[in-house]
Amino acid sequence: MYEYIDIHAHLGMKDFDEDREDLIKKLQVEKICVITVGVDKQSSFETVALANKYENIFATIGFHPTDTKENFVGSDFLELVKNPKVVSIGECGLDFFRLEGDFTSESKKQIDNFSKQIDFAAQFNKPLMIHCRNAHKEVLDILVSKKKEFGDSLQGNIHFFSGDVETAKQYLSLDFSLSFGGVLTFTSDYDDVVKFVPIKKIMSETDAPFVAPVPYRRQRNSSLYVKEVVKRIAEIRGGDYIQIKENLVQNAIKAFSLS
Repeated sequence: MYEYIDIHAHLGMKDFDEDREDLIKKLQVEKICVITVGVDKQSSFETVALANKYENIFATIGFHPTDTKENFVGSDFLELVKNPKVVSIGECGLDFFRLEGDFTSESKKQIDNFSKQIDFAAQFNKPLMIHCRNAHKEVLDILVSKKKEFGDSLQGNIHFFSGDVETAKQYLSLDFSLSFGGVLTFTSDYDDVVKFVPIKKIMSETDAPFVAPVPYRRQRNSSLYVKEVVKRIAEIRGGDYIQIKENLVQNAIKAFSLS
């Protein structure tokens, strides 16, 4: 049984090239499971290869909205999606904060890639790992439309949730979960959301190597630090730490069919 699950990290990034194997061994000792995330075609193949090597590592495959100039083609991922270590499609979604140049053409491409990945996820009954920045209205509009098309086969998580309670309500109405990272340890901006969301719809993540929690701020983030996120979620909710920790593990196991 896992003690913690980091549902979103980037173990394949060059930041971990010097000590990746040692880090994963430490994660195994600490009974920490990690879902490592693909952001383009190459990284998707690399994350699956990494997951295949270690029992406690799983993978997502897909296109981040700003990390690739390619168009998503489902047939490129057929080999990967059938791998039992692939537990989600993404990191997909919309990121209008980072748009440069022609907003209309770039946003249209993001929307097209996102829509295609939703269709692909529904086809193979995989949950989505969604990235959303400055685009909650647009993401929700797309998900509402797709939910009418796919029904219960459309599931997923909003990673590194940064919206308010009203936005959270809309995702919850679609039966999506929300995950939170190290930002909870150095700002109270999301305390109301963490208190509001039902515990069964919350998951923990690090987004490593980015946004390390206190007391590791301004260092390279690590999936080992997911413990600090879980601790802070328990503090904000005012609940029993052990019970909340166990709930978060079970939530992730259920949402991503981890075994």
